[in-house]
Amino acid sequence: MSGHNKWSTIKHKKGAADAKRGKVFTKIIKEISVAAKLGGGDPTGNPRLRTAIDKAKGENMPKDNVERAIKKGTGGMEGVVYEEIIYEGYGPGGVAVLVEVLTDNRNRSVSDIRSIFTKCNGNMGEAGCVAWLFDKKGLIVYPKSVDFDKLFEAAIEVGADDVVDEEEQIEVLTDPAAYMVVRDGLEAAGFKPESGEVTSIPQTMVKLEGKNAENMLKLMDRLEDNDDVQNVYANFDISAEDMEKLM
Repeated sequence: MSGHNKWSTIKHKKGAADAKRGKVFTKIIKEISVAAKLGGGDPTGNPRLRTAIDKAKGENMPKDNVERAIKKGTGGMEGVVYEEIIYEGYGPGGVAVLVEVLTDNRNRSVSDIRSIFTKCNGNMGEAGCVAWLFDKKGLIVYPKSVDFDKLFEAAIEVGADDVVDEEEQIEVLTDPAAYMVVRDGLEAAGFKPESGEVTSIPQTMVKLEGKNAENMLKLMDRLEDNDDVQNVYANFDISAEDMEKLM
């Protein structure tokens, strides 16, 4: 499991995600609006919108909020124009970091992101400096209670690339273009996912401990707490025990 996924799991267990639910809602609403603007308001023909709606459901966002966000997007977003930007950089210990941003003010965003990197012993890099270390993949997560062999067989049958048995969950990996087909096929076969998304998965991991681990978690937390940041991906590996202590 990537350090990012492990970190997210522990955060959720500790309730940190609930404490920032309002901020999470804001980011999902922004993503829904942008997805609807770019691909239309019908989720059946707009995979990005459907993924955002699934994420909203996973966070128990009220249906009215979702519908308003779609209308806002298809109606031109009331004059707000969001720009999609990916910032790249290095965290403590040389960890590769990708930051996906939706912003209406590029200058504000780049200034904020650079400041966060610097304060956490990291640094911003040039475009392309670390992106090559990540693969874009569809990721569908299932609980450990699922029968691995049956899930594996069904996943391969509907076109998944791989099924991985991790420490606390089972992950089905797909080509990004096949994500919805695989997810729908597995649901039809009786496998209900805990979560799913098109994400960036690191090819190699950087082991961190001590002060580097502490600063890396601060970096992740502060980046995700920024209003313009939608997603953060990083190739750090910190043991679950160390994460529990640091958080």
